[in-house]
Amino acid sequence: MPFHLAVFNPSAADKIMEGNPDIKNWYIGGHSLGGAMASSYMASHPDSFNGLILLGAYPYGDIDTQKALVLYGTMDGVLSREKIKEAADVIPIEGGNHAGFGNYGRQKGDGVSLISGEDQQEITTDAILKFITQIEKEKSSQ
Repeated sequence: MPFHLAVFNPSAADKIMEGNPDIKNWYIGGHSLGGAMASSYMASHPDSFNGLILLGAYPYGDIDTQKALVLYGTMDGVLSREKIKEAADVIPIEGGNHAGFGNYGRQKGDGVSLISGEDQQEITTDAILKFITQIEKEKSSQ
């Protein structure tokens, strides 16, 4: 991503998906503004993805909220939590904050995390794996 920001290349997934035609099950996601870009992309390509994973972000655009996982830290001082309720699968990470999903240090306006970044990322990874496993299980039973 240019300048490490998805907003400067909102269609970056096109090239990745075209370059990997053997992959049949795609998920898209992102953190913060990157999550908004992923959600917007999924809204314009609804049949291309099995699910949407948002970290410190909320669904944006016309998406199937049954295919969305939202994780946020309860100490997040950046995210507008009132917009989260649109997603079907929402997991608050007790004591986590906005910056805890990455390794870039403190972020202006963010709350102080009460857990380590490693713990927040481990909780996140476990939740994502569970989400994908559940969706794939449901797909295979149809």
